[in-house]
Amino acid sequence: MAVQYQCAMSLDGFIAGPGGDMGWMVEYLTPDPTTDELMNETGALLVGRRTFGGDDPYKGTENEGEPYGGGWDGPQFVLTHKAPDRTFPGVTFMDDLRRAAAAAAEAAGPKNVGVLGAQVAAQCLEAGLLDEIFVSVVPVLLGDGVRLFSHPGGRTVQLEPLRTVTTDAGTSMLLRVVR
Repeated sequence: MAVQYQCAMSLDGFIAGPGGDMGWMVEYLTPDPTTDELMNETGALLVGRRTFGGDDPYKGTENEGEPYGGGWDGPQFVLTHKAPDRTFPGVTFMDDLRRAAAAAAEAAGPKNVGVLGAQVAAQCLEAGLLDEIFVSVVPVLLGDGVRLFSHPGGRTVQLEPLRTVTTDAGTSMLLRVVR
């Protein structure tokens, strides 16, 4: 079991466009066996609040609001300081990173915890909770938006490549965080 940051990224390093726009991904949402394998190995999600309530590349489709466009189903733990007034099936809102990560790990059992959202991934990295990064590099340049990783003033994080797979959808990399 690993705590694994899971995302798609433009070649210039953005996981979302300006203002969190995810519409750029629509034309790249093609069947991908690497992503299918990733979803099968994921038992729970630890999600940032902005990601949970943010723009959706599946907007206007029957899969809107579903993780991985409905390709994945399971418990989600959303990190937030302000839980919404309404409930969402299978979603638990928590305000403490370590407790949320522990709850997600327990729910995931022997499978991975998928981390969605740049800010929560950075918090996991800073807290020593992040084990791996799975990033699918999409052949597009966005020029601006939400970076895969940002640390004001800079920070070097050593990563060890574990696997690289190239398909028509792009190149996916699985990297281990070196501690």
